[in-house]
Amino acid sequence: MDDSDDPVVSVLPIHYSNALFPNLHTHQFPLLNRPLQTPPSAALSGKRIRARIKPNVRRFEVLVPADTRPGFWNADRSKELGAARMDDDRDKNQETAKGKQREGEEPRLGEVRMRSEQIPQKGAYMLGIVRDGHLHLHPVSEMHQLRPTLTYLDALSRKNKRRTGGAGSDSDSDDGPPPDPDEPAPRPPSPKKEKKSAGEPREVQVSARKSSDDKGGMQPLQGGLSTARREILLAIRTENEEAWEDLEFCDVETADSESAFEAVFSQSAEPLECKTEVTAFLKHIPGL
Repeated sequence: MDDSDDPVVSVLPIHYSNALFPNLHTHQFPLLNRPLQTPPSAALSGKRIRARIKPNVRRFEVLVPADTRPGFWNADRSKELGAARMDDDRDKNQETAKGKQREGEEPRLGEVRMRSEQIPQKGAYMLGIVRDGHLHLHPVSEMHQLRPTLTYLDALSRKNKRRTGGAGSDSDSDDGPPPDPDEPAPRPPSPKKEKKSAGEPREVQVSARKSSDDKGGMQPLQGGLSTARREILLAIRTENEEAWEDLEFCDVETADSESAFEAVFSQSAEPLECKTEVTAFLKHIPGL
């Protein structure tokens, strides 16, 4: 290989630190088109970004105050959506002390909730920052993507359908879980027949025979689907029953954020010694 066409531009010394492990996460906001900051109108009224977590299911929520300027906000619509969100929180047992309305206070949708979905990691993920010509690496323990949660729109839709009671109303189906797709559909009621006069009793013999087509080939598949569905419903119920725990959200310019950022950089100049052999490294590469 000729290196003349691909010269080495620079060589960076690598430093490794795990001072924040396992508390260093990567949070992505793919639908956010601006920095994660409190809108100016909300900041003037004393509102700040809040965060909370369900530690057992590893679910995060970041609550960003809404921009209530007239050009960006509909006050009447916020009341309707706020009532729907309150109903949705009550149904899912998600109410918090800050989320409950005071007596006589009208509910309003005053914040955007960004809910996380954990991304499975393939291999070891690292955070890398170049400072003063040195590359500093720190392992990342978890990755999450956060998107706005709009479950209150479902609650509003159900409420409107119950109110109208017109065609397509699902008021009867909202009281319980959705039907199991693996179970056979219920038979429609058969038309009533005229009663026939009871005749003399007769002896009837019934014998059970296994059909040649019933080889049990579909049973494991149907049972697996039902089991998967039950596990999903159980996970949803477990998450709804777990209470939120408040977190302290620190903005970029706070002292706590600056202190955590500095902890990413290694403060040691001791050379790292690799104790893993090349053969052991190659054996852990999939496909080789």
